Amino acid sequence: MSTRIVITGGAGFLGTLLGRRLLESPVALCGAPAAEVGELILVDLLRPQEDLAGDPRVRAVVGELADSLGEVGEVDAVFHLAGVVSGAAEADFDLGMRTNLDGTRALLEYARGHRKAPVLVFSSSLAVFGNDPALPPLGAVDDDTLPRPQSSYGIQKLIGEQLVADYTRKGFVRGRSVRLMTVSVRPGKPNAAASSFLSGIIREPLAGERAVCPVPPDTPIALSSPRRTLDGLLRAAEVDDATWGSRTAMNLPALTTTPREMAEALDRVAGKGTSELIDWTDDPAVGAIVRSWPAEFRTPRAQALGLTAEKSFDDIVRDYLTDNPRARR
Repeated sequence: MSTRIVITGGAGFLGTLLGRRLLESPVALCGAPAAEVGELILVDLLRPQEDLAGDPRVRAVVGELADSLGEVGEVDAVFHLAGVVSGAAEADFDLGMRTNLDGTRALLEYARGHRKAPVLVFSSSLAVFGNDPALPPLGAVDDDTLPRPQSSYGIQKLIGEQLVADYTRKGFVRGRSVRLMTVSVRPGKPNAAASSFLSGIIREPLAGERAVCPVPPDTPIALSSPRRTLDGLLRAAEVDDATWGSRTAMNLPALTTTPREMAEALDRVAGKGTSELIDWTDDPAVGAIVRSWPAEFRTPRAQALGLTAEKSFDDIVRDYLTDNPRARR
């Protein structure tokens, strides 16, 4: 018995890592017995990495999400990672709405047409929370904190959560929305996310290049490593409906830190003075978005599923160097 899975955004950073993980070993969906992945469909605007594209179990569907779903067919599970990131969604309102909102609705309608409701894991974001200027500061976020997004991206993600919940209530999908923390450290080039610098201030100095931190050094930040983020997405797909519980989105655990502490960890792991390649240059536009996000999370629901945050940013830097041995000059 094998399973068919589709990843939207399958050529992106997380989509690529998730695809590799799914192909490594059998996967259990909603408490069912584990099964090998017979076909993995990667939907994206770009072609997947060579190792995935060359795997006979992988099929790439290249194009806009809404236009590509007709080529996918029925699947057992969907991981919806595709989307326009925070800074880009804020800068281009129409692009964010078309991709993050209309694309999600198209995906849900595609899933609704299945004969058997598929498992659907929706990657939401901590950006659904924010500091409303008319209210007291948000403080620590727990599983029952009311979302108050302060950006177009956050609003689009919150609407996506509610759509997934309603399609699940109606029995069209078996939906699980997971709120991701800022993922650091990401390899490769910077993207348009407001939080992109939280990888850049580690990645670039390790490569011997200068990096810019656009927020004050002691700005609190909530982070998760790529490994722990994948653990959360996969765990959401694995557990049965009763164990998953509420249709409300689940917050993943986070490591609370600051850019200053990240730079200090970089020096401890990579050598004293590595962080001297960071330029501390305040950008009010980026800072306004980043400071609107909460930095402290209490996540008993995720912890009940065996999910935990990293213990230190030092460990995240070490894991990045282990996973990307050519990243350091």
